[in-house]
Amino acid sequence: MKTKIFTILSLFLMSIGLQAQIDRSKQPKAGPAPKIALEVPGEFELPNGLKVLVVENHKLPRVSYSLSIDNKPIKEGDIAGVSGILGSMLGNGTTNIAKDAFNEEIDFLGARMSFRSNGGYASSLSKYSDRILNLMSDAVKNPLLTEEEFQKEKEKAIEGLKSNKKSVDAVASRVGSALAYGTHHPYGEFVTEETIGKITLKDVKTFYERYYAPSNAYLVVVGDVDYTTIERQIRNYFSAWESNLKVVSTVPEAMPNVKYTQINFVDMPNAVQSNISLTSNVDLKMNDPDYHAVLIANKILGGGFNSYLNMNLREAHGYTYGARSSVGSDKYVSRFKAGAAVRNAVTDSAVVETLKEIKRIKEEPVSAQALENAKAKYLGDFVLALENPQNIARYALNIELNDLPKDFYTTYLEKIKAVTVEDVQRVANKYFGTDSARIVVVGKGSEVLENLEKVTFNGENVPIKYYDAYANKVEKPNYNIEMPSDVDANSVLNKYIDAIGGKINLDKVNSVFMTAEAELQPGMMMLLEMKKTSKDQFATEIFAMGQSMMKTVVDGEAGYKVQQGQRSEMSPEEVKTTQEEGSPFPEVNYLKSGVTLEKIEDIDGEKAYRIKISDTQTNFYSVETGLKIKVEKTSPMGSASTYLTEYQEISGIKFPFKIGQTNGPRKFDFIVKEIKVNEGVTDADFN
Repeated sequence: MKTKIFTILSLFLMSIGLQAQIDRSKQPKAGPAPKIALEVPGEFELPNGLKVLVVENHKLPRVSYSLSIDNKPIKEGDIAGVSGILGSMLGNGTTNIAKDAFNEEIDFLGARMSFRSNGGYASSLSKYSDRILNLMSDAVKNPLLTEEEFQKEKEKAIEGLKSNKKSVDAVASRVGSALAYGTHHPYGEFVTEETIGKITLKDVKTFYERYYAPSNAYLVVVGDVDYTTIERQIRNYFSAWESNLKVVSTVPEAMPNVKYTQINFVDMPNAVQSNISLTSNVDLKMNDPDYHAVLIANKILGGGFNSYLNMNLREAHGYTYGARSSVGSDKYVSRFKAGAAVRNAVTDSAVVETLKEIKRIKEEPVSAQALENAKAKYLGDFVLALENPQNIARYALNIELNDLPKDFYTTYLEKIKAVTVEDVQRVANKYFGTDSARIVVVGKGSEVLENLEKVTFNGENVPIKYYDAYANKVEKPNYNIEMPSDVDANSVLNKYIDAIGGKINLDKVNSVFMTAEAELQPGMMMLLEMKKTSKDQFATEIFAMGQSMMKTVVDGEAGYKVQQGQRSEMSPEEVKTTQEEGSPFPEVNYLKSGVTLEKIEDIDGEKAYRIKISDTQTNFYSVETGLKIKVEKTSPMGSASTYLTEYQEISGIKFPFKIGQTNGPRKFDFIVKEIKVNEGVTDADFN
């Protein structure tokens, strides 16, 4: 018994001694980088030039096929968009299988299949691998390119362009690429309604025959397959894929970087927030010795939540939901980009802080802790990515396309671990250009330009150059529209009241009941129901997927909100504000409330009177028609706009039948389905 007690005491004292030897004030040293064992692909090539890489992975009974056609970048010119039309038509049946039958079989097998103008992808259970490969090869060799499908896809493309006309992010992307690379370069050209309109089915077929060819194609197979079997199947299905056209093309030089830091501004009068993107071209390839150091430097600057940019612009200042940076590694030319979408009021401050953080990583060595955190996050992300067969396929393909050593990914983590503080500062100075950068800002000039003109960098004012939404140089916008001397806030409001039906008709209205629909995402609709009365009663409810998502009710001096099943009582101030705006025609109340006419602004090409309703709300009324065309509201969370168009007359009064709602980068168009005046509303609706 004594021996047993002595043994226990000895072990206890030993454990205390061991604990005493551990200095817990110091972070433990990181262990060696994990060893990555990637399967070496089996390789073979068909006589038509198709190169095949096979990575056997028998963990799960699944297989994926990734097809990539490594053409040089192609400038499409007057028919820009032809590649996109082709990509949307591929996979919609073949000359052997009708569209519906083709798609039904894919669904029946529980498989996935998609195509683009330079490749495609398919995946399925491995027991269906032969049939899926057969269907994929048929879609590649014998696409069903019909006039009917062509017209459908062409109309979709034009509708997409129309819907993006007012998108700040879409304009920023287009202008940023066009200015960085030049519209003469494939990466800088863009698609317009005019270029889409010029495309014919013959153009699509010619593009397919010329560029959708096996000579520059790679097919990467990953999954539960047998190499010998899959080789036989691919030779059987893909050997007949041929191209009779030989294409020799050269890639033009991209535009050189500008000689000095400058702001390139695009005026978007409808913008409720600004898109900021600092950009400069870089020459970085995956086989460059700097590659891994650049990955880590970018991670620290703007590649994650805890990055310099995000912690400054989002966490410290609340300018944005997220600030990011990126560095490309394209074979031909790439860009360094850094920026965010921010509130109009802080556009200039966000530019200053973005420049500040880039300057910081170039001039101040990063902390050892920041470096280790960035490495740890990168290592974790990389290991997790290995679980995805598409990533395995991409890694195998990268080695082939980018002239990388065969052990590029097996030594990847070691090279990440080897990046030093000095490496980060060196590559930041080499690739994170600020002295030769464009700061592309797309926003509402009438609200942001005055302060943007005061931005300085390295002690000097940053000059501003002006462009339109298609990267054409323009003059500085003029916002000083002369106000008629006989116009004031009340005359604007009275003109609106007359325009929608007149005070006599409005006084007859006791209640208004409206229903409207908007597409939340493809195939998913939102339903809006709104009820208002002349007795300070207001109720609105939004439904999605048959469930109530949000509800607001005000009756007299009390009100409540319900969101995701949680009810909260409204404060007296919230009730008062809701009642003012919830009136069937709030302009009647504005006549007595001392609203202010500020100026005339351009709203999507239409001159409008800007009237300040309160510190958080501004209304815009068309100079020509008198109708209300826009409402802007601000809150600590940002800005939101409502666009009112397509007015129609109901019971002698005009109501907008299209209500566009923007909140940050998102936009919904509610289409009014029904409006009832003095019917369909009872006091019980406001309980």
